[in-house]
Amino acid sequence: MKSKTYYYVVTAFAAAIIAVLAQISIPIPGFVPITGQTLAVGLVVTILGTRYGTLAVLVYILLGAIGVPVFAGMKAGLGIIIGPTGGYIIGFLAQAFIQGIYMDKMGYNHVHAIISNLIGMVVTLAFGTAWLKIAASMSWEAAFLAGVAPFIIVGILKAIVAAWIGILVRQRLIGAKLLPTIA
Repeated sequence: MKSKTYYYVVTAFAAAIIAVLAQISIPIPGFVPITGQTLAVGLVVTILGTRYGTLAVLVYILLGAIGVPVFAGMKAGLGIIIGPTGGYIIGFLAQAFIQGIYMDKMGYNHVHAIISNLIGMVVTLAFGTAWLKIAASMSWEAAFLAGVAPFIIVGILKAIVAAWIGILVRQRLIGAKLLPTIA
C-alpha cells in the first residue's frame, strides 16, 4: 500500500499533465479553441479514478485561479474562469467526478472508459455552453453553435484516445504495483 504522500505526488503530476496538454490549442472562430485539456482530464481520470483524478483537476483549476499560467494559451487568473470559456474549466471538475463515479461503478475497461469519457465530454460541453451563453450574452442557439457544434467530432476522438491510452497506462501502473486496483 502506497502512502498518501505518494498519491498526492501522483495527483500533482497529473495536474501538470493537464497543464501541459492545455497548451495544445487550435484556434477556431469564436471564443473557444480546441485544446488538449479535455483529453488530459479524461486521461487523468481514466488512470487515477474518481478521488485522485478529481483532485488533480481541482489542483489544476486552483493553480490557474491563483495566477499560474496553466490554462490554454498560458493564461491564468480568475478572469479566465469568469470569462466566456470559464464554464469549460469548471466543467472539467464535474467531468472528472461524474466520469470517475461511472467507472468506479461500471469498471475500468476500454468500453466503459470510452462511455465515461463521452459522458465527460457532454458534461464539460454543457457547463461550457451554459456559461458561454451567460458570459457572452448569447442566445442558446448561438452558444450551441459556438460552444458545442465545433467540438462534437474532435470530442469523440479525444474521448476514445483518452479512454484507450488511459486504460493501458492504468493497467501497466497496476501491474507495476504503482497504483492499486481501486484508486
